[in-house]
Amino acid sequence: MKLIYPLIIVAAFILSGCTLVLDTTSDSIDTPLYAGKALNVAVIGEAPSVRERQVVFSAVTMDEIYDNSRSLSAEYDAVFIMKEHLSEAADARYAEVYQSAGIPFFFIESEKSYVPFILEDVAYEDVPDMNNGMYATGYLNLEGKAQVWATGLYNDKVNRTNIKSAYSSVFEAVNNWPVK
Repeated sequence: MKLIYPLIIVAAFILSGCTLVLDTTSDSIDTPLYAGKALNVAVIGEAPSVRERQVVFSAVTMDEIYDNSRSLSAEYDAVFIMKEHLSEAADARYAEVYQSAGIPFFFIESEKSYVPFILEDVAYEDVPDMNNGMYATGYLNLEGKAQVWATGLYNDKVNRTNIKSAYSSVFEAVNNWPVK
């Protein structure tokens, strides 16, 4: 009788684990955490909730980004511009900042890719939605060579697990930029 209880517990554990492994209709995926170097990320808007402890977010404004564009790369590894600030971030005066700052800018939940941010004569609202399923689009210009990177959400499902997995992917991209 003493042996039956541990067997039941082990069987329940194995069966519940098998259910998770065999569930191919899941709306989320839990990817590995970013395990690279510590990152300091400037964020315009509310900092996202992420799984990584080695990523530090510093709240900044668009005016601070503009005023300190020459020293951004010395202080930050990347800049995240959150959805509620995308229209402001597409203002013509910031296009030069994205082109010359020397660090990647990530436009979070931009349905218009990076296009309205690097073109001075185009307003955010005037660019048609790309409907490309990208959650974060990154842009880096080094010495006139532009690099673009993007990631979507697993099965295009917006949920906490998928969003956190997308950020892990973004951190990996920041750590590996510039791509040679």
